[in-house]
Amino acid sequence: MQITAVQIHPDDNVASLLRDHAKGECPRLSDATVAPLEQAILMGHKVALSKIADGEPVVKYGAAIGRATCNITPGQHVHLHNLKGMPS
Repeated sequence: MQITAVQIHPDDNVASLLRDHAKGECPRLSDATVAPLEQAILMGHKVALSKIADGEPVVKYGAAIGRATCNITPGQHVHLHNLKGMPS
């Protein structure tokens, strides 16, 4: 099967999509499948790999890139509508 998403670091709780995906599709990682997508998501955007509670860090590259602004479920799009950047 073709890989359609990448988890950059083992600690990441999001994956980046390598192509556009339709609602209900299950993106494919090198060793697993992501939960069915709750909506169509464009290439390059992030999808939750696990539950991320409101206020918890969103981890990409093995580092927190922001915090969830609401509860995020596996297969949900992670972007500006549910992610707040870390203070500098």
